[in-house]
Amino acid sequence: MAFRVLGVGSSLRDNASSTTSLSITLDLAKKYGAETRLLDLKKTSLPMFDPAENKSNSDIQKAQDDVLWADALILSTPDYHGSMSGAMKNFLDYFWSEFAGKTFGYICSSHEKGLTAMDQMRTAVRQCYGWSMPYGVSVIDRDDFTDGKINPKLESRLDMLARDIVVYGDILRQQFVKDLSDSDNTFASRYRK
Repeated sequence: MAFRVLGVGSSLRDNASSTTSLSITLDLAKKYGAETRLLDLKKTSLPMFDPAENKSNSDIQKAQDDVLWADALILSTPDYHGSMSGAMKNFLDYFWSEFAGKTFGYICSSHEKGLTAMDQMRTAVRQCYGWSMPYGVSVIDRDDFTDGKINPKLESRLDMLARDIVVYGDILRQQFVKDLSDSDNTFASRYRK
C-alpha cells in the first residue's frame, strides 16, 4: 500500500501562496511513491470547535476521514501576527489521538520566516504525540512567486520536504504500527485498542 500524505491548507485567501506551495509539495510527494490528498480549509469549513457540543456535519466527517486515512500530514498556514491561522488552530483542536505516530511537515507563508507559527503547530502536534520534521519551509510571496512561476529555490525546498516526509514518515509510521501489536513498554502501547 502506498504511503499516504494529507496536506492541510488553512489560508482563507484565494490563490494563497501557502496553499499553492502545499499543492506543489503534494504533487512532488507522488514522485516519491506517496498517495496524496489536500484538505483545503477554505473549501471544507469546520465550525468553531466546542468540546461540549457533539457537532456532526459533512465537513467535519470529511476532515476526520482524511486525518484517519493519512500516514503523515503537511500543515500549511499563513503567518498571522506570529501565529498560525485561526482555521489551522481550529482544525488542530478537533483531533488528538488521530495524530499519534504520524509525521508532520510544515509550510508557512510569512514575511519573517514563520518560525513562531511553525513552532506553535509543532507544539500542538507534540502534545498529540505526533512526530515533526526538524525543519519547515517558509514562503515569501514577493520572492518565491513571480508572474505565476515558482522560484527554483523554493521548489527545491518543497521537493526536499516532500521526499523527507515520505521517507522518514514511512519509517516512523511502520514502527509505530508494529509497536501497536508488541507487548513491550513502547510509546505506541498506550494506543492499543
